[in-house]
Amino acid sequence: MGKRRGVSAVNVVFGWLRKQSKKVKIALGVILSLLLVVFLKFTVKNYNHFFIASELIHAAGIIILIYKLTRQKTCSGLSLKSQEVTAVFLAVRLICSINMEGDIHTVLDFATLVSTLWVIYMIRFTLKASYIKSLDTCHNYYVLVPSAILALIIHPKTSYNYIHSVMWAFCVYSESVSVLPQLRLMQNAQIIEPFTAHYVFALGIARFLACAHWLIQVFETRGRYLWLIGAGYFWFPVALVAELIQTFILADFCYYYVKSVMEGQLVLKMPV
Repeated sequence: MGKRRGVSAVNVVFGWLRKQSKKVKIALGVILSLLLVVFLKFTVKNYNHFFIASELIHAAGIIILIYKLTRQKTCSGLSLKSQEVTAVFLAVRLICSINMEGDIHTVLDFATLVSTLWVIYMIRFTLKASYIKSLDTCHNYYVLVPSAILALIIHPKTSYNYIHSVMWAFCVYSESVSVLPQLRLMQNAQIIEPFTAHYVFALGIARFLACAHWLIQVFETRGRYLWLIGAGYFWFPVALVAELIQTFILADFCYYYVKSVMEGQLVLKMPV
């Protein structure tokens, strides 16, 4: 009885949201996100844990894909181009991490890269018959070329050499838009099966945690974090904008994902 009342209340809330204008939905989403950031600020003491949690959740998303590919024997609904962009920025970030840090982030990046390369192999060769190329219409160079150009122009100024600084900036920019081919494919398909939806939702949670780290650091330093000495004139502000862009891109999908889960739907229907 209690469960039915809970589901009914959720349906009422989503029904009300459905009737609101896009501006109202965006405003409510921003308010909810800020409230979550405030909650995390007062409950998590070490803010570096946000990045570790973000990478772990991304890895969990990859595990979901591996389960889908091995058990269901289909890659339908997955964007090969999005996986290739992900592999590129992970490979570049791994090189930077080995040379600059060599810590837990390096291990997580290596594991995620290997898993992503395996997913690419399965889509390209083992399960290529189920890959719907006609829906995967967002070309990689639309994502990678602008990211590379922006990295050459705006990158951090650190004790590391110029190449590593540009490569690190490229990772941040390309990661912020790496999900675009996957979202484009899902918009073309309009209906997304559960495992693909779980994977993209995991990406959304991962990006939110990474973005929360940036926002809390800005708040803690009253904005001085954006202009750290030696970090570049525009690097931190632009990097923060890149994080916000990806979070915003995934926010709309996460809304429909949560809505579908709460309503007990097995597949997710994307708006046209």
